[in-house]
Amino acid sequence: MRLRARNLAHAYDGLAALGPLDLVVEAGERLAIVGPSGCGKSTLLAILGGLLRPSGGRVWFEGEAPSGSIVPVAYVFQDFALLPWRTVAGNVALPLEGRLPRTEIRARVGAALARTGLSDFAGRFPRELSGGMRQRVGIARALVVEPGVLLLDEPLSALDAQTRELLLEDILGLTEGATLVWVTHNLEEAVRVADRVILLSARPGRIRAEIAVPVPARERNRPEAVPVLARLRGELWALLREDARRAQTEGPP
Repeated sequence: MRLRARNLAHAYDGLAALGPLDLVVEAGERLAIVGPSGCGKSTLLAILGGLLRPSGGRVWFEGEAPSGSIVPVAYVFQDFALLPWRTVAGNVALPLEGRLPRTEIRARVGAALARTGLSDFAGRFPRELSGGMRQRVGIARALVVEPGVLLLDEPLSALDAQTRELLLEDILGLTEGATLVWVTHNLEEAVRVADRVILLSARPGRIRAEIAVPVPARERNRPEAVPVLARLRGELWALLREDARRAQTEGPP
C-alpha cells in the first residue's frame, strides 16, 4: 500500500511540534525517519498509525491491502507494549480478537509465532522473556494482521548491541516487500534499513533533506557496501549535527 500525508502538523498545548509537511511512501518502500531529539519523529509515526489525531492536515492510504489483511497499518512500539498478564500467544492474538473466528485466530497466531521463532514460547509470559524476545512478540503481533504498512518506532533502542544486530537482520527478512516506516536515532541503522532516509529539522519538525540509499537491501552486509553506507551516514550527521546540539541545550518542549 502507498501512504500519503498532506499539510500534516501537530502542536501540544499551543507549541508547534511537527510540520507542516507532505510525505509519500510508495508501496513496498522502506523509509527511515531521523532527526534531533524532540523534532516530532514519534509524533509523526503516531499520526501515521492513527494513534494521534493531527492538529492539521490528513493521512490516507492508496492501493490494495495484502489479501488476508485485517487492518491497513500496524505498529511496533519502542517499549514492547505487551500486556504482562497475557501469554505470548495471547499478546499476539490481541489485534485479531473480535475480528475473526477463534479457529482462524489460532491459525494466524501459530503462523506468526513460527515466522518469528517464538513457537516454543507461546505459553510464556513477557516477564519470562529477554528484551529481544519481547520485541519479537511485538513484531509477531504486528505481522499477524498482515498489514499494508508497518510502522516501527525505535524498535531496537531498548536492546543490547548484539541483540539489536540480530533482530535488525530478522526484521528486514520478515518484512521483505512490505511498506515500512522506521523511526530511529541511529544513523547507521537508518542507512542499513531504508531505501530512502528523511531528515527532520529541529522542532517543529519539517523535512529538511532526503537521501536515497543506492545499495540494494540484500547487499548491505557485503564488504563493498560498507564505505557507501559510511559516506551516507556522514552526510546525514553533517546535516543533523547543529540541530542535535541545539536540542541538547534546549531540552524537551
